[in-house]
Amino acid sequence: MTAPVFVVDELPASRSAFVLDGPEGRHAVSVKRLRTGEEVVLTDGAGRWARGEVVATEGKDRLAVSLGEVVEEPAEAPRITVVQALPKGDRGELAVETMTETGVDAIVPWAAARCITQWKGERGAKALAKWRATAREAGKQSRRVRFPEIADASTSRQVAEVLARADFAAVLHEDRDYGSEPLATAELPTTGEIVLVVGPEGGVSPDELALFAEAGAKAYRLGRSVLRTSTAGTAAASLILGRTGRWS
Repeated sequence: MTAPVFVVDELPASRSAFVLDGPEGRHAVSVKRLRTGEEVVLTDGAGRWARGEVVATEGKDRLAVSLGEVVEEPAEAPRITVVQALPKGDRGELAVETMTETGVDAIVPWAAARCITQWKGERGAKALAKWRATAREAGKQSRRVRFPEIADASTSRQVAEVLARADFAAVLHEDRDYGSEPLATAELPTTGEIVLVVGPEGGVSPDELALFAEAGAKAYRLGRSVLRTSTAGTAAASLILGRTGRWS
């Protein structure tokens, strides 16, 4: 079993003693019930991390750790971004959780034309906060030290700008009438950024397809079955991770 991961705001510059407290300390002491001599990993979630050994526990929420060398983990290449149309209910958090566990580097919430769910005002702010909290917890659970970035909710035109900057841009679309090609045989870059667009349950609208095509994105399909919006991103990212060697 690999060492559990805990998130801190900032890591010291070198080897040192460190006290993990607050919610993370409480989780380590009262939930994980870590004891002296056990190993932990502390990370800022942005690539900096250090392995440590528990030297003492204090009360219910303080863990004293002897930290080893602080390491900077380089970003993976190619970078994988998924533009995720807003699903209904808690399926958005499910999508974020599984994509984080899989290894996606960034997620862009997308208010597509056919989305039933719309993020507006306070409700939208709460939903975004949930996505970010889900990515953080899933990152810890999957032993990542560089968590995916969760962008602010984007319009279709903002998504088109993201696609225009990509080295490879794909709109997942099952309809062969739109000229979709198999993602499994697409020519992929080994560096730069790959952007995958996952539409809502009602599909990507013709206007959105045209807008994204103008930005350089082509339509690609996965397999014969049609996946739900909450699972398509994970499936497509898994395919890309395997084909680009990131899972080698």
